Amino acid sequence: MGDALTELDARELSDAVRRGETSATAIVQAHHRAMDRGADLHAWLCRTDDAALAHAARIDDARDRGGPLGRLAGVPIGLKDLFVTRGIPTTAGSRILSGWIPPYQGEHARRVDDADMVLLGKLSLDEFAMGSSNENVVGEPVRNPWARDRVAGGSSGGAAAAVAAGMIPVALGSDTGGSIRQPAACCGVVGLKPTYGRVTRSGMIAFASSLDQAGPITRSVRDAAAVLEILAGRSDGDSTCVDAPVPDFVAACERGAKGLRIGVHRRSLDADGLDDDVRARFLEALALLCDRGATLVDIELPHAALGIATYYVLCAAEAASNLARYDGVRYGARVAAASVEASIEASRSAGFGPEVRRRILLGTFVLRAESYEAYYGRAARVRRLVADDHAQAFAHCDVIATPTAPQPAFRLGERNADPLAMYLGDIFTVGANLAGLPAISIPCGFTRPDRTPRLPIGLQLVGPAWREDAVLAAAAAHEDGSAWHRERPPIAADETSPASEPST
Repeated sequence: MGDALTELDARELSDAVRRGETSATAIVQAHHRAMDRGADLHAWLCRTDDAALAHAARIDDARDRGGPLGRLAGVPIGLKDLFVTRGIPTTAGSRILSGWIPPYQGEHARRVDDADMVLLGKLSLDEFAMGSSNENVVGEPVRNPWARDRVAGGSSGGAAAAVAAGMIPVALGSDTGGSIRQPAACCGVVGLKPTYGRVTRSGMIAFASSLDQAGPITRSVRDAAAVLEILAGRSDGDSTCVDAPVPDFVAACERGAKGLRIGVHRRSLDADGLDDDVRARFLEALALLCDRGATLVDIELPHAALGIATYYVLCAAEAASNLARYDGVRYGARVAAASVEASIEASRSAGFGPEVRRRILLGTFVLRAESYEAYYGRAARVRRLVADDHAQAFAHCDVIATPTAPQPAFRLGERNADPLAMYLGDIFTVGANLAGLPAISIPCGFTRPDRTPRLPIGLQLVGPAWREDAVLAAAAAHEDGSAWHRERPPIAADETSPASEPST
C-alpha cells in the first residue's frame, strides 16, 4: 500500500492492521516519510522516530501472536506539546520549560498509548496555548499546508497542519477559546472540543483552568468520535472531570440530519469583518443540511457580542494565576541574579514571550483589589449570561450553527502588531468555552476560484452540554453529503503541485 497509507483515516488504518493487510511498522514508516516531506511546515517540535518504530513492532508482534490489540492499534498520533509525556520533552512552546523531560505520563498520553496508537512526536503551539496563529513560538511559526505564506491557526496550529498535510491522521489539541476549532478551519480538517469536564485536564499544562479542554483533530467526523471515546471518562487526577458514562459516539454519527433543528443567529452574519466567502459557504452548508432533512430555527444570543471581551478578561486572569509558578525557583528555567527577587524577574522576563507577558500583565491588573469588581467580577457575571443565552436557544433547537472563523487563514505576520485584530478571530468560538459546551469545526468549502490562494473554510456546530452525540450527528450528516473533508493540500515536498479540484 506504500505511502497511500497516509491517505487512509484512522479507523481504516486500524482495521487494515487487524486484518493483516498492512503492518503498524509500514504505517509509521509511511507517515515518517510524510513528516520529512512536510518539514518546511514547522509543525513538529520533537519527533520520536525510534520509539514509534519500537511501539509499532510490538503491535505487529501482538497481532501475529493473536494477542489483544487496542481500539485504534497502529494509528499514528501527535500530541500538542502541552500534554505531559514521560521521557519526552514537554515545553508548552516556551523557553521557560526548555529542557524539561517529565518523569511521569500524563493521562491523555496514557489513554492513547492504551489504545495502541503510536506517538510520532510533539506538535508546535502558540506559547502556553496563547494565540490564534501559531506565531507566538520560540522558533519558526507553523505554515499552512494550503499556502505557505498563511498561518495554520492557533494555538493548535501544529496539530492541524500535520493532520491536513497527511503526516498523521490524528492529533490531540487543546481548546481554551477556539484553539482546536479555529486551526481546524484554517487547515481544512475536523476539530472537536468536548463539553467541559467530558475529558480530563490532568496531564495537560494549564492556561485557563475553567476554559481549557482537550480534544481531537482528525480528517473525518467519525475518527473524531472514535478518539473521543478513548479520551472521555472518569479521571482520578481531575476533580473537574465528570464521572459519566461514555456514549457510543461513533454510532451517533449514523443518525443523519432528519428532524434535526439547527439554530442560526442571523445577526452574527452581519458582523464587521465577516468574509464574503465565509458567509457564502456557511449558507451553502445550511442548505446542504436542510436537503438532508434538517430544519432551520432563528435564535437570539443577546450577549454574543460581549464574548470576546469577557473571554480575554477571564482567561488572562486565570493565566496570571496559573503561570505564577514558573519563577525559576519552583518551576522553570532559572536565570541567576544577586537576589531571589532579581532572579525571578530575570527568569520570567527571559522565559516568557511577548504575548504571554501581555496576558500575565492584563490578568494581574484585572485581579487587583482596585480592579477586581470592575473587570473580573463583571466578566464572570457576563459569562453566566452567555451560558443562559445558549440554554434558552437550545430550548428551540438541537444544535447551533455558525462559521468557525470570520475569515480564512491570514498571512503570516499580518496581525502581529494588532493584538485586538488577532483576538477577534475567536469571535464565533469563545461562546462555547464560556458556556462549557461541545463544539466541532468541519470543512464546508473553499474561497471562490478567482481568489488565490485557495483556502479552506470551516462550519461550526455547537450543542448542549453533554450532547456531543447531537453535534457529531449533525457534523457527520454534512460530511456524508459533501466531499470537502477528502480534499488534500498540495504535496508538502512540491509547492508547485496543483490543488485538487473543488468538490460539490
